[in-house]
Amino acid sequence: MTDQKVIKREETDPAYTWAVEDLYKKEADWEAEYALLSSRIPEMESFRGHLGTDAQTLLHMQKTSDSLNMLAERIYVYANQRLHEDTDNGHFQNLANRAQGLLVRLGEACSYVEPELLALPEGTLEHFMEENPELRVYRQYFENIIRQRNHVLSPEMETLMAAASEVTESPKDIFSMFNNADLRFPKITGENGEDIEVTHGRFITLLQSQDRRVRRDAFRSLYGMYHQYRNTLAAVYRANVKQEVFRARVRKYGSDLEAALDGSHIPVSVYENLIEAVHEALPFLHRYVRLRRRLLKTDKLYMYDLYVPVVPDAGERIPYEQAKEMVLEGLRPMGEEYLSLLREGFEHRWIDVYENQGKRSGAYSWGTYGTHPYVLMNYQEDLNSVFTLAHEMGHALHSWYSDGNQPYIYAGYRIFVAEVASTCNEALLIHHMIEKTDDTRKKAYLINYFLEQFRTTLYRQTMFAEFEKITHGMEERGETLTADRLCQVYYDLNREYFGEDICIDREIEMEWARIPHFYTPFYVYQYATGFSAAIALSRKILKEGEKAVEDYKKFLKGGSSAYPLDLLRAAGVDMEQKQPVTDALQVFGQYLDEMERLMEHDAL
Repeated sequence: MTDQKVIKREETDPAYTWAVEDLYKKEADWEAEYALLSSRIPEMESFRGHLGTDAQTLLHMQKTSDSLNMLAERIYVYANQRLHEDTDNGHFQNLANRAQGLLVRLGEACSYVEPELLALPEGTLEHFMEENPELRVYRQYFENIIRQRNHVLSPEMETLMAAASEVTESPKDIFSMFNNADLRFPKITGENGEDIEVTHGRFITLLQSQDRRVRRDAFRSLYGMYHQYRNTLAAVYRANVKQEVFRARVRKYGSDLEAALDGSHIPVSVYENLIEAVHEALPFLHRYVRLRRRLLKTDKLYMYDLYVPVVPDAGERIPYEQAKEMVLEGLRPMGEEYLSLLREGFEHRWIDVYENQGKRSGAYSWGTYGTHPYVLMNYQEDLNSVFTLAHEMGHALHSWYSDGNQPYIYAGYRIFVAEVASTCNEALLIHHMIEKTDDTRKKAYLINYFLEQFRTTLYRQTMFAEFEKITHGMEERGETLTADRLCQVYYDLNREYFGEDICIDREIEMEWARIPHFYTPFYVYQYATGFSAAIALSRKILKEGEKAVEDYKKFLKGGSSAYPLDLLRAAGVDMEQKQPVTDALQVFGQYLDEMERLMEHDAL
C-alpha cells in the first residue's frame, strides 16, 4: 500500500478497518442513545444538596453517574472515531461537535459531586459504607477525594478559582497560538538544491538527513527564529510558572511540584530519585555520544548530529500480515492467554490499519467500557510501524484487562502508568529481534534503535524534568525568570547531560522555548518513569517467566483501583526507589557494550 497513492476511505478494504459496528450497528442507534442521554442528564440535579442524607441516596447518585458517564463515553468515542476515519467529512464533524456538547452538559450537571462529598462531616462516608455494603466498591474513589481535603478551599474560594481558570490558562493558549499559528521558519536548501520550508513536522526528518549541511541549516533556521522572540517567550513561560506557583500556595502545598504530583499520590521523592539515578548514569550517555561521533566518522559532533541514523535502515518492506506475526513471535514470553487476545484483536478488526485521505495522522489506542479496545494506525510497511503495532496493542490489552476486571469507576488507568504496557511490549519485541538475528548490520540497527529510545525518553525527558524543577524553584524563591537565565539553565543542562564529546551549539539554549509540555508543568517526568518501569517489567518477564507474567497481569487488571505506585509494586517494581531507573539504565549500558563490540570488530 505504501507504493500506491493515498486512497479514499470508501476504497479501503473493510478487512483492514476497525469494526465501529461493535459500538453501534448503525448510526440510528447512536442517535437513539444521544437522545436518551440528553433526556437523562437532569437526573443528576435531583441529588444536589442531598448526598449526606443517607447511604441509599449516595449509592443511587454514584450508580446514576456511572451509567450516564458510560453512555456519554460510548457516544463520544463513536462520533470521534468516525471523524478520525475522515476528518474532512462534515457529517462526522457535526457528530463529534454534538458529542462534545453533550459531554460539557454532563460535566456541568455532575460538577457539585466532589465539593459536596468533601463538605460532609468527617466519618460520614465511612458510616455510609458500613451501612450499605454496595457502597464499598467506591472506597478508593472516596479515599482519594478525602485525602486531598486539606487542599480544598471554601465553596466561595473554589468558585473563584474555577472562574479564574480561564485566565490562568492564558499562557498555555498564548504559547500554542504563537507556536502553531504565527511562527514561521526560514526556508533552507534541501539535499537536491530544492527550497524547503522548515516546519515543526519536518524538523526531526531534516535532522535525520545524511547531508550535514541540511541538518545544520534546519537547526539554525528553527532556533534562530525562537531566539528572535526570546524575551516574549520567556515572559509567557514565566507567567505560566507564576500561576502554577500561585495555585499551589493558595491550596497550601509546599511547592507546585508537590501539588502537581499529588493528584496521582506520587511523592516528590520519586521525581528526585529519577533525576539522581539519571545523573549517576550520565557516563553511559557520554559514551553513547562518543560512539555516535566515531560511527559518523567526524572529528566534531554537534547537537544537530544527534538524530541522523548511524546505521542505515536496510529498507526492508514489512507487509502488515508479516508485522502481526513478528509481534506475536516477539511477545511469546507473555504466554498463550496474552497471545490469544492479540490474535483476537488482529482477526476481529480492532485495528484501523492503513492511511486514507483525510484520516487522522499518527496512531493511538482508544475505546469505551463494555466493548473491545480500538487501535488507529497509518501502517507504512517499515520497522517503525511494526513497533507502533506492538506499542498500541500494549495499550489496547492494558485497557482490555482493566475493563474486564474493574467496575467502570476504576477502569481507566492514570497517566503515570499509561505508557508502561505499551513500552513493555516494545522492549520484549526488540529483545527478541536482536537475539534472533545473525545479520550484524541489522543487529546494530536494532540496538541503535533501542539506544535512541533510551536517549530520547529516559535521558532527554529527565533533562526536561530537571529544567522544570530548577526554573519553578527559582520562581518560588523570588528569582526572576529572564530569557538570559532560562537560556543559561538549559544550556548548562545540555552540557552536563551530553558531555565533552559534543559541541554544545549555542542555539540549543532556546530549546526550552519550543516544548509544549512545559505548559503542563511536571508532566514529562512520567515518560521517563513509565519507560523505566516497562524495562524493569520486561526484564522480570524474560528472567522469571510465568510467575512474572502473572504478577504483571495483576497490574494490567488493576486500572485505577489502587494508586499507581501500589499497582506497580504489586507487579514487582517499586518506583519509590531508584532501583528500577538504575536497572533500566544498566540495560542501556549493556546494549552500549554490544554496540561498541560490533564496532571494534569492524562489523559496522
